[in-house]
Amino acid sequence: MSHATRVRPAVAGQPGIHPTRHAVPWALGAGVVGVQIAFPLTGGGTPTLTVLAVVLFACASVTHALLTRGPAAAVGLVVVAGGGGLAAEAIGLATGLPFGQYAYTGSLGAAVLGVPLVVPAAWIMMAYPSLIVGRRLTAALGRGRGVTTVLGAWALATWDVFLDPQMVEAGHWYWLEPWPTLPGVPGIPVSNFAGWLLVALLMIAALDRVLPDRHDGDDRLPLALWCWTFLSSTMAAAVFFGRPSVALVGGLLMGVVGVPLLVVLSRRGSDA
Repeated sequence: MSHATRVRPAVAGQPGIHPTRHAVPWALGAGVVGVQIAFPLTGGGTPTLTVLAVVLFACASVTHALLTRGPAAAVGLVVVAGGGGLAAEAIGLATGLPFGQYAYTGSLGAAVLGVPLVVPAAWIMMAYPSLIVGRRLTAALGRGRGVTTVLGAWALATWDVFLDPQMVEAGHWYWLEPWPTLPGVPGIPVSNFAGWLLVALLMIAALDRVLPDRHDGDDRLPLALWCWTFLSSTMAAAVFFGRPSVALVGGLLMGVVGVPLLVVLSRRGSDA
């Protein structure tokens, strides 16, 4: 066989090798975007839309991990992010540590240890793309695993600057002592952000050891979903939900990794 006609062997997880199989997480991701677009059209979302958005996003993250990194990675993601998120929330409810004193209202459905099941699913949905964001920026910087943990944790924790005000206003949970607050984010104690950052550091560090870093894998979906969350959350807070200060603070904090990530991705697209 001549060199011109030789067929290059397929590489598991390489972009374009299994278009039908990889359509599943992409379809789930498209569903996430569609449901989240409906939030401002319903005055900030309904409990059903909230649960649906989280479930679709979590399934997109888990199926992407399964298809690009294997069954053990998918299970590890659920155990570390879902189990870790559940444990952190249960401890938080019982002790007030590390987030502060808060309580759920019961509007989000079935719960375990007082924690709605959708909440650990939310940790799963966002921890995975945050890990990928940390890895992509670390690779661009030429740094080591510790930098991945810090950047990935920041990518995860800063998302809550947008999440908490929206969920409190929707009546899904409330703070017993909502002070002192994060500047520009009224009603949400600064301890919540500190707690999120602590849990995120532990969670991303664990995930970085459990999930293989496949450089030949197609990580466009988790990167796209994280960027969508960053940009759409900023716009929604500023334009649709009447929270310009939250848009400013959240956009700046999430932008610490979001802006460099967009630059890295745009440069890679230009090179390609």
